[in-house]
Amino acid sequence: MPSIKPISNLRNYTDVLKEVDSRKRVYLTRNGYGAYTIMSIEEADELDRLRAMFHLVSDLKAAEEEADREGWIEADEFEKEMEIYD
Repeated sequence: MPSIKPISNLRNYTDVLKEVDSRKRVYLTRNGYGAYTIMSIEEADELDRLRAMFHLVSDLKAAEEEADREGWIEADEFEKEMEIYD
């Protein structure tokens, strides 16, 4: 269950931070509405990795769709274009 606290609880930030771990975020509200999230560095790093993976897969899918529309090139043509020499 997530921990939801008013932002005013940050006056005692050590108590709030004790509730944060790699599997549990603390959500802070301002005037009764969600405003901020406190999460562990490990969770933030994992979120960054997942975001990068999502963007990579999205870019690869877009490239594949473009190649399907416009045509693929042969491996030797690719190597020549990329200046890959044996």
